[in-house]
Formats: sequence, C-alpha cells, structure tokens
Amino acid sequence: MTTQVAEHDQPRCESVLRPGNTNCAGCGMSIGFQLLDQALEREPASLVIPACCGIVTAGAFPTSAYGVPTAASTFASSPAVATGLCSIADLNEEDHPVICWAGDGGTYDIGLATLSAAAERNENMIYVCYDNEIYGNTGGQRSGATPEGVRTTTTPRGKLEPKKDIMAMMVAHRIPYAATLSVAHRDDFLRKIHLARKTPGFRFLHMLSPCPTGWKSEPDESIDLIRYAVGSGLFPLYEVFDGRRYRLNAKPDGTPLDEYATRQRRYTGAHVDLDALQDSVDMQWRYLNTMFEAFPAIGDDA
Repeated sequence: MTTQVAEHDQPRCESVLRPGNTNCAGCGMSIGFQLLDQALEREPASLVIPACCGIVTAGAFPTSAYGVPTAASTFASSPAVATGLCSIADLNEEDHPVICWAGDGGTYDIGLATLSAAAERNENMIYVCYDNEIYGNTGGQRSGATPEGVRTTTTPRGKLEPKKDIMAMMVAHRIPYAATLSVAHRDDFLRKIHLARKTPGFRFLHMLSPCPTGWKSEPDESIDLIRYAVGSGLFPLYEVFDGRRYRLNAKPDGTPLDEYATRQRRYTGAHVDLDALQDSVDMQWRYLNTMFEAFPAIGDDA
C-alpha cells in the first residue's frame, strides 16, 4: 500500500535569515537574503559562506542568525566545501539546493581558483556573489570588484584599475546558467532563483549589494541606488545559458549616472570621470545587444 504524505507534513525550514541579526541597516546582503528566502519558500537548503560579512552575520556560537544548515569556510574554499556537500546530497539522493553565498573578495579575488574549478567541473550548486565592491568586513579595502576611481580605505584618491567583469569570466566556463540579480527588481530576482533552482549543474548569480558603511550612502536609499544602477545601465540585468545564449531583462531607461554616483560619498573627491564611465556603459551595452541579437535565448527556460 502506498502512503501519501500530506503537503503540510513535508519538511520545511525556518527563514534563511532570522530576525534580530546584527547586520547593518540598508545592507544589500540582508535584502538579498530576504528575497532568497521568498524564492525558496522554506524549502530545505544548505548554505556555505566564506570569510565575509555574511559569516559574521551568524553571530557567536552556539546561536546562529541562520535558519538553515550553514557551513563556514575559509576565504578561498567555499566552492570546495560546497562540492563536498553536493557529493553527500547525491549519495543520499537528496534534492535540496547547496548554495554558496560569498562576497566579492571571496569571489573575484581570494576564492577565484576554487570557484573556477567548481564551475569547470560543473558541480551541482548555486553560487551567489553579493558584490559590495569592497572588502567590507575588514574595513572597506579595495577589491577586484571596486570600480575605477572609487575611494576606499586603501585607495583614498580613487582606485586606478577598472572593475573585473566577473560575469564574462563565469560565462567563459560555459556553465548552464549565469545571471545578474537586482534587489530593486523583486519579480525578476525571484524568477531567476526559481530558474536556477531547477537547472542542474553549476549556476552563478551576481548581485550588486549596497553597503551603506563602505559606500558612504544612506541606509534608506539602498534599493533606490540599485534601481539607479540598473536604470542608468551601469548594472545590466541579463542571463546567459550554457555560456552562449543571452537574454536581456531590462534596458537602460535614461537615468543619469550622477543619480547613482552623487548619493555615495565614496565618489566624492574621487577621480571618477562620469563621461568616461558613460562611454564604458555604452560600450558594455553595445556588446550585450550584439550578443543578444546574434545568440538569443528563446523561451521561459531558454
């Protein structure tokens, strides 16, 4: 006789991020966790978080601000740790997602080798980079994600080098799914998490994450900042399937770049040439439009 399990008997988790955590007001990472929680709908999941603000969030042992099993890894090894958890899930025939949640320091720089290795092996994990464009947990030093000209504690006159194109690097691995996430575009965010959840293999999601402390911005403007970044074209919303097929989710709406830059004091007194930045944005969009026209992703699941 077959026993049917009622829906309310299925295992459910607490929220990914519990209330009462010590994260800063306006933290983009916290907003991202809230949207991730909505997308997962309390489905059981495991987190792997390297050294970053995200692992400080957990608080002091034996308590935790996370409502799902969470492994803390060294700066460079979150994809390697997640690989182990994926292997255990496969052995146990479990379908619960394993999610790496890492900052830009652990993604663009210190963790790049293990990230590339896991992507090349097409490990069955979701990797989310919450990109606040600095080493936010250790004082706001520049990272490979810091934009050119922006001031940090180690580049007081402005960073000399341009920001790495992490999406291009991951797309070059021909992974099944890569996409950018905006905390100001909830429906698009949830759709991409749902799509990543049902796509097997390595999935990479890049989320621009406001850090009021490091960006020198107002906490209540974090959502607006991302809306300005998307509207100006500075942070494109798009998806790439199998490293070849492109889908654009939102095109620039004419929002001027200074709507974004003037609300962050990290741009004040820095050597940021907004005209040159606009040229860079325009060039990026010419490239994305060309790729979309030549290699379009068709259908809901591409």
